[in-house]
Amino acid sequence: MTTPTKPLTGLKVVELGSLIAGPFAARIMAEFGAEVIKIESPDGGDPLRKWRKLYQGTSLWWYVQSRNKKSVTVNLKHPAGREIVHQLVAEADILVENFRPGVLEKLGLGWEKLSAINPGLVMLRLSGFGQSGPLAQQPGFGAIGESMGGLRYVTGYADRPPVKTGISIGDSIAALWGVIGTLMALRHKEHNGGQGQVVDVALYEAVFAMMESLLPEFDVFGFVRERTGNIMPGITPSNTHATSDGKHVAIGANGDAIFRRLMLAIGRDDLANDPQLADNAGRDARRDELYAAIDAWVAARPEAEVLATLAAAEVPAARVYSAADIVADPQYLARQMIETATLPDGKVFRIPGIVPKLSATPGGTEWLGPALGEHTDQTLQRLGYSAAAISALRDAGTI
Repeated sequence: MTTPTKPLTGLKVVELGSLIAGPFAARIMAEFGAEVIKIESPDGGDPLRKWRKLYQGTSLWWYVQSRNKKSVTVNLKHPAGREIVHQLVAEADILVENFRPGVLEKLGLGWEKLSAINPGLVMLRLSGFGQSGPLAQQPGFGAIGESMGGLRYVTGYADRPPVKTGISIGDSIAALWGVIGTLMALRHKEHNGGQGQVVDVALYEAVFAMMESLLPEFDVFGFVRERTGNIMPGITPSNTHATSDGKHVAIGANGDAIFRRLMLAIGRDDLANDPQLADNAGRDARRDELYAAIDAWVAARPEAEVLATLAAAEVPAARVYSAADIVADPQYLARQMIETATLPDGKVFRIPGIVPKLSATPGGTEWLGPALGEHTDQTLQRLGYSAAAISALRDAGTI
């Protein structure tokens, strides 16, 4: 059986990123066939290699975040190191970076320099506040982007301080916007006769772009969206409910027909047939009453019974999944969202599958995140460096 060509096969990407936003964007490109050369410092490489849970000294996160990438060590402070980057950029389609604005310019690796080397280059720049504006030079991580972008203000409960989501969502959202923008720029170059350009993604703007009607509601009505816990004011009912065996089930029944099916399923025919509750506005006006009814029904039953009853009634519902739930779930398994891979010592472990699913040219995992500098010699040899020259660069601390 012939393996289908991946959609980004043939694209060459140079990654100058570290940690989350830049590397996640490049990871997506690598998963779908782009050749991604990740430039790392010879002195330890990407800090993500040592973040969170380590297995034999290396982060398990690293193995996923850098799958399908090639690791090349280069000291960007050395002129000979920057020359290596120049040569890689000359043949690249995309450069991904998430340094603080101005850092690459000081190294002679800014847009003006790189676009002169390769006018067709698309340069994806991810930063806290973007490449312009009064805060451009300030450091800004995902937590800052989530806060300034409006997400944290509305996350949590009204009587408690704002809280974060359980992952670095701001960085990941920015990475997704970055990939979208990069593919747009490539489309323009290839089909509209354009040249390369900068794709400028600020973390706070990436988050802000996801904030639904937050701004127009404020501007038109003076309404400031606040923290509301697990409910969605204006969209009722949609909430998380506790079962009799201590589990939590999310139920989304805000469609008119779905709401009626839910009420019939929980034995509240009176609410199902109440004309005041036939549309969302009427339900939202009585949301406390509705949530009390649903809470009471769920609280009297174990999770399995709640889910079975709602599935039979075709009401959207799910347990709030932990990692243990995910790896055992038939839906995840059926869609190949749980892959197995092998660590360097031979240990088999599970990693997330590829998103999105393409029917004709799917992405895939070719190899896990590489060892530091694993592809340095191979890459330099391809650029024309001799064995002696590579050895000299290594002795000088350039690679």
